[in-house]
Amino acid sequence: MLLLDGHSLAYRAFFALPVENFATTTGQPTNAVYGFTAMLINVLRDEKPTRIAVAFDRSEPTFRHEQYVEYKAGRTKAPDEFRSQVSLIFEVLDALGIRHLSAPGYEADDIIATLATQAEADGENVLIVTGDRDTFQLVSDKTTVLYNSRGVSDMKRYDPAGLLEKYGLTPAQYPDFAALRGDPSDNLPSIPGVGEKTATKWIVEFGSLEDLVNRVDEVKGKAGDALREHLGNVLRNRQLTTLLRDLPADVVGAAPQDLTPEPWDREKIHQLFDTLQFRVLRDRLYQTFPDGLPGAVRTAAAGTASPAAAKPTAFEVDASVLGPEEVPGWLAEHASSERMGLALDGQWLGGMGRVTGIAIAAPDGTGAYLDPAALTPDDERALGEWLASEAHPKALHDAKGPIHALASHGYVLHGLTSDTALAAYLALPGQRTFDLADLALRYLGKELADPAGDNVQLTLDGSGEEEAAFALVLRARATLDLAAALDADLERRGATRLLNEIELPLVTVLAEMERTGIAADTDHFAEMSATLYGEVKAAEQAAYSIVGHEFNLGSPKQLQEVLFTELGLPKTKKIKTGYTTDSEALANLLASTGNPVLEHLMHHRDVSKLKSFVDILTLATGDDGRIHTTFNQMIAATGRLSSTDPNLQNIPIRTETGRRIREGFIVGPGYETLLTADYSQIELRIMADLSGDEALMAAFESGHDFHAATASRVFGVDPHEVSPEQRAKIKAMNYGLAYGLSAFGLSNQLRISVEEARGLMDDYFKEFGGVRDYLQSIVAQARLDGYTSTIMGRRRYLPDLTSDNRQRREMAERMALNAPIQGSAADVIKVAMLRVSAALKSSGLKSRMLLQVHDELIFEAAPGELDALTSLVKTEMGGATSLRVPLEVSIGTGRSWAEAAH
Repeated sequence: MLLLDGHSLAYRAFFALPVENFATTTGQPTNAVYGFTAMLINVLRDEKPTRIAVAFDRSEPTFRHEQYVEYKAGRTKAPDEFRSQVSLIFEVLDALGIRHLSAPGYEADDIIATLATQAEADGENVLIVTGDRDTFQLVSDKTTVLYNSRGVSDMKRYDPAGLLEKYGLTPAQYPDFAALRGDPSDNLPSIPGVGEKTATKWIVEFGSLEDLVNRVDEVKGKAGDALREHLGNVLRNRQLTTLLRDLPADVVGAAPQDLTPEPWDREKIHQLFDTLQFRVLRDRLYQTFPDGLPGAVRTAAAGTASPAAAKPTAFEVDASVLGPEEVPGWLAEHASSERMGLALDGQWLGGMGRVTGIAIAAPDGTGAYLDPAALTPDDERALGEWLASEAHPKALHDAKGPIHALASHGYVLHGLTSDTALAAYLALPGQRTFDLADLALRYLGKELADPAGDNVQLTLDGSGEEEAAFALVLRARATLDLAAALDADLERRGATRLLNEIELPLVTVLAEMERTGIAADTDHFAEMSATLYGEVKAAEQAAYSIVGHEFNLGSPKQLQEVLFTELGLPKTKKIKTGYTTDSEALANLLASTGNPVLEHLMHHRDVSKLKSFVDILTLATGDDGRIHTTFNQMIAATGRLSSTDPNLQNIPIRTETGRRIREGFIVGPGYETLLTADYSQIELRIMADLSGDEALMAAFESGHDFHAATASRVFGVDPHEVSPEQRAKIKAMNYGLAYGLSAFGLSNQLRISVEEARGLMDDYFKEFGGVRDYLQSIVAQARLDGYTSTIMGRRRYLPDLTSDNRQRREMAERMALNAPIQGSAADVIKVAMLRVSAALKSSGLKSRMLLQVHDELIFEAAPGELDALTSLVKTEMGGATSLRVPLEVSIGTGRSWAEAAH
């Protein structure tokens, strides 16, 4: 039987792993739950227990507090980041079928002591995993303590021999020793001048604390005097450190025979680990325990396991390696109007690629592998016709890269009816990655294993068999089967139309944009890099002159020394390595102290970051003189596209430096000008439409600047009399409400008190009551449904809306406010891209779409086509959706992206 001290282990994990490095994309800290779960998996793997329980302390006082009011007094309150994770640890244990126990009025150690004593009486071996040495008194021939001395992996094993070697004491003597030593963490006083060595000597010499007390007059010297003076504390310590071994079963909540793990519900594990974004831990869990936990296997064998707990099976396929001239015949025999699975090996990045292997899986259970280098002209023609045929439906996993690779060989892909990665993203928008093997295990209960493994059955036909070839055929098979399962899941979730009409068609559009790229002025970027380097050095010298010596501005450790020790500035938030020096902390320090060195530090940080980005742009420019970014459809849970390699959405929008960077993106040879088009205040227009607030809609229709128009209502002045400060406050409010901004967040943004921010929000809602009602209703409805929806049906699942944890619940509420508005804006720009792309093709124009950055599209206009392109773009973007407040499209043109700003 394995017994774990949950709070002790979780607390050590919290301080072992930096909280700033472990958090979900929603901001939920996860360092404690990650460390605890990793530790649990390792112990389960190494010890293979058949009965398991995790005991936790409770927040209310115990009987020990009643006996000694000062018990554990003075302990620092657990950080909020830790307390918010305890319930997550409970959820992990529930998902793994492991009991977690707590008892009102008692501590976790008392539960452990009781269960260990009962298990010993039944002849069972017990392992206790803890970071609390009080459990050493439980060590026996049948009970071992695995003591977590530090971190999440440093464990020391204590049986009677180990305890004797470490402390020179027997388990029965250990609590006597602990009583003499005292325990600062529990506020149990020690004897002045008496350390562990003296305490051990006394217990060894007298045999026990009882005998020491009876013969206390025999202890000589100052230590003896101190012992006699503090004997009352020692006896109280002994009483308080004694663990209870006989708690009633109804208090503990379980007996040893109740602690067999439950069979796994893999869907429950997937959902939780998706939420926590623990992909690596989940993979390790399944690799370590492919059949579930050892104790649960016996239950499953008895016929009581759920289907979700069953051992995964393997994919089977009748696979062939096609030789020269065999492709037309195989396709003629197996291709039909039913969907087929497709998988490619190769490389693709930045709109380019090459194919090294192609696998096709047919609905009849057969599959084929093709080596592109070995194809004859007839093979290539047959393959090309099949790939380009809309009459032959296909399923592909993460299709955009393979589309690039096929294009580099002259192939066009049509008839794509499922991208299983995209489909999974719509079903599971909170998940970070969408690995084919992971999804196959989740949806199909099948493992996409190494073909050399014993659990993969292949019927080999043909010649040139290679493991890599058949591994690719298995991927094609898995993709085909997974597509059907995801079709059903999307239908259940109401997302079929979203996949078929928006996300799937967009794959081809994005692939075309990636291949096209945008022309770059590398001389401009090189000159800019040199200028920024000069600014970096100037900021360094300015900081040095104030501090009086040189130091590394990029070193958090040296920054802490300079700011908090040498300059004596107020300390910021405490972190594991000292005090934080992140950008927010420096900005707050500057606002509160006005110390000029902070200004130079922040400027140095900004220009260093910009220089690195400009250098990346130079390196990213291809041989064709163009930058080919990669657009990602499956990153943001709200549906927004992101950009990587390089990230072109990271360029500052309203700064002079951002404008200088945009000057380096230029019109390419053979084209006349760049054209930019974006939606004016689309999130606010969507908020007005969704809320139906008449005053907000009237502000859009007033003809005045929108933020001034709304400010005039809040402050009761004419729009022309709105001050810049008033406009800035209401602009922050307008956008903030669309993004779930709280009074605290508004106060931080405007650097005003929370009370003033709350008053500003109250004044705002007096004028725009429809917005207030909408925001309240969207959270209430999401709490009932478990998700929010955009105007086009994109869902954001928010299980934490019903969480008992206030921090997690409030975070989910902010996401519920944000998702429908930001997600709807994302849907609208995607529809606009599809409409514009289709219109460009049908019009015969040679102009082309290059980039999408948030709500903006960038085009390259061919000579003589600017007017036609402008009209086409405004029409198609403006018609992307119908709102009660019409969409407004702003257009700009110029040689560079900066010149084309509007």
